[in-house]
Amino acid sequence: MNQDPLAQLRPDVQAELDAFLERQHDLLASISSDLEPLIASARTLLRAGKRLRPAFLYWSARAAEREPLEHAVLVRTGAALELFQAAALVHDDLIDASETRRGAPAAHRTFAAMHRTDGWQGDPDSFGAASAVLLGDLLLGWSDELFLASGLETDTLMRTRRIFDTMRTEVGAGQYLDVLEQASADSRPYDRVERAHRVLRYKSARYSVQRPMQLGAALADASEALRTGLGQAGELAGEAFQLRDDVLGVFGDPEATGKPAGDDLREGKRTVLVAHALERAGPRQERLLREGLGEPSLSAADVERLREVMVETSALATVEDLVTDLGNRAVKILDGLELDEVGRRVLYDLVAAAAHRRM
Repeated sequence: MNQDPLAQLRPDVQAELDAFLERQHDLLASISSDLEPLIASARTLLRAGKRLRPAFLYWSARAAEREPLEHAVLVRTGAALELFQAAALVHDDLIDASETRRGAPAAHRTFAAMHRTDGWQGDPDSFGAASAVLLGDLLLGWSDELFLASGLETDTLMRTRRIFDTMRTEVGAGQYLDVLEQASADSRPYDRVERAHRVLRYKSARYSVQRPMQLGAALADASEALRTGLGQAGELAGEAFQLRDDVLGVFGDPEATGKPAGDDLREGKRTVLVAHALERAGPRQERLLREGLGEPSLSAADVERLREVMVETSALATVEDLVTDLGNRAVKILDGLELDEVGRRVLYDLVAAAAHRRM
């Protein structure tokens, strides 16, 4: 398609999120004005974002629909996915001790700064961490609330609810596997690439693309064959999406990503990119990786040395080739499905956007 497939959907999803957060603001304000920072943080986080998850849901539904689906229902269900993602981001930033998110301080840093500025008792960082946990929990509950209020018919709600529930469990499981990997990877040098792929799949890839596409197919009451095909395409595109994210975490432009260059290295993330580098590293390269990964004080020069290792070991080229292959395989599956042609072309564009994005 010539037009950005997200251009028309973004403002509608934003309007839905704004209206929902305004209702939550009224409820929190009736409890205490001290809760204002919670809703302010939620609004800040939800004003930005690519809206790929709602788009994959929306256009999978449009491509598979038998009868015209109500636009507002699809938008509302997609907005629920954005609330779920926001919850995951808040918790993920806390776990990774990230400084920024989308060019602004991460939620736990914002709350810690508020504590310091006002001179309260206790440890500012502990307050920030506790507040971020609670904000993430609120966003998680709100995602369920909006999903249930999407206006779905009972049978449609039952079909989609199973997918939504599975998605939430997968992300929690993937997040734990990620934490485990960062703690134990050096004592388990075997199968590190396979383990990194498993973390990628369950922590991010499935909820980023596959589950939204399956939700769209379920909303459209698509045939079993179509639901299976869209799910398979979504699994491949989702892995391409997250592998691209891993590359951007090391090689991305901070102006585009909203995070400092090499931030994933400072946080010690054991990504597929890192796993491939470790698998192929010589003694000097392995020493550089082990000394640098998870070191918060890495300088720009240190980051550049680790980038060179990623290139020298062909880890970067391997991941780039994998992204291309996954994207091509996803498109091939879409080619073989009985889809509305407009919807199919938009899904092609979305797969390309997921695999080749710069932010």
